[in-house]
Amino acid sequence: MDVIAFERSAQGTGASRRLRRAGKTPGIVYGTGEPQVIELDHNALFHALRKEAFHASILNLKVGDGASQQVLLRDVQYHPFKPLVLHVDFLRVDASRVLHTKVPVHYLNQEGSPAVKLSGGVITHVLYDLDIVCLPSALPEFVEVDLANFTIGQSVHAKEVKLPTGVTLAPAFAQENPVIVTATAPAAILSAEDAAADDSEAAPAA
Repeated sequence: MDVIAFERSAQGTGASRRLRRAGKTPGIVYGTGEPQVIELDHNALFHALRKEAFHASILNLKVGDGASQQVLLRDVQYHPFKPLVLHVDFLRVDASRVLHTKVPVHYLNQEGSPAVKLSGGVITHVLYDLDIVCLPSALPEFVEVDLANFTIGQSVHAKEVKLPTGVTLAPAFAQENPVIVTATAPAAILSAEDAAADDSEAAPAA
């Protein structure tokens, strides 16, 4: 994705407020080389931020008449209650250095899984992204988890996700190995099972 920005000369709280009133959003590019303060068109940025790929893909950032540079979106600050982007941070990407970032998870075939179709179960997405490391050239836009054979009581841990070639879980995340999705029985069935268990415990011994 291409991102157009312009160099920003004025800095500070007052300058940032003036930029926002003019329909611009202040930002910064950091990483290899000197930090570069920039400004972007707010409306274009706001709409771009609604796209998943903008958060998880390598972006081609062009500042003014300069050459394009590859960056990752690293941080976004929003207004507490207004639809307003206050500030954005981008990280320059070095093709030879491993990235540590997050990648979205897409869950497939949920409604057709035995847990839902046969048992009326509830599938809970515990995590919506994975913490990964890879070279920039191997960065996927997303990873997929196929739930076609998912059954009641089943869960998937991070280490069970099939990752693209060249992509691995970040070491600390892999060690934690959290559950990312679960399938549980409907509340009505669980309530009936609890009631049956209570009746069994209350029944006098023969």
